[in-house]
Amino acid sequence: VQDVVSRVQEPGSGGDEGSQRRWKEEICRILGEIQAPLSRLLLRLCRWLLPKLLTRLFLSVQLHQGQVEMVLQAARTAEVPLVFLSSHRSQLDGPLLSHVLVSQGIGLPRVAVGIGTSPRLRSLLQHLGGIFLPSGMLQTGSECGEGLPGAVLDAYVQEVLRSLQPLVLFLEEPSATLRLSGPAQLWLLSLLRALRQGAVPNVLVVPMAIAYDVAP
Repeated sequence: VQDVVSRVQEPGSGGDEGSQRRWKEEICRILGEIQAPLSRLLLRLCRWLLPKLLTRLFLSVQLHQGQVEMVLQAARTAEVPLVFLSSHRSQLDGPLLSHVLVSQGIGLPRVAVGIGTSPRLRSLLQHLGGIFLPSGMLQTGSECGEGLPGAVLDAYVQEVLRSLQPLVLFLEEPSATLRLSGPAQLWLLSLLRALRQGAVPNVLVVPMAIAYDVAP
C-alpha cells in the first residue's frame, strides 16, 4: 500500500502531514468497503434464527459425513489457512456455509459476497463476516491489481490468510451460467499474489458444492 501511495502522490508531498492524513483516510474508506467489525449480537441472532429459517424453507439440509470429516481433518492442519472454493446457487449460500462451518467447529469464515447487494444488506452481511470488493474494481479491467483499491485488497487478503481465518470464495454468480465470475477472478488473483509474495507459505484449497432440489 505504501509503495502505491508513493507512486501516485504529488512530488514533494510525501512528508506533508495533511497529505498523509488524506491518504490514511482514503485507505480506511476502501478498507471499510471491504469489511466491517464483526457483531457478536448479530452473529448470535443469526445462529439462532438461521436453523429456524432453514426448517421453514426445506425438508432437510444434508451433509456428506465423509466429506465433512475430510474438511475437519484439513482444518486440523497446523498454521495453514483454509480457502473454500464453492459453487453458488442462491443468495442463501453464504449464511448457510457459515452456519455449517461454525457448527462443525471450524470457525467463522470470511465470505466473499458478489455484486448486486443493497447498501443495507451489504452492511448487515459485513457485520456477519461478509467481505466485498472495493467499489469500481470490476470496471478497471486489466488494472485490477494496480492502484490503491487493489493494493488495499491484496493487503487485506494477506492479513486474513496470516490470521488463519477461513476464506470462502464463490466461483460463479447464482443466475449465471457455469463460468468463473468477474468478482471470483479478482479474489483468486489477490489470493495468488499473496502466495507469490510469500504472505503465507501454503494454503489448503477445499472445493465445495451446494445443491438444492428447488433453489430458494
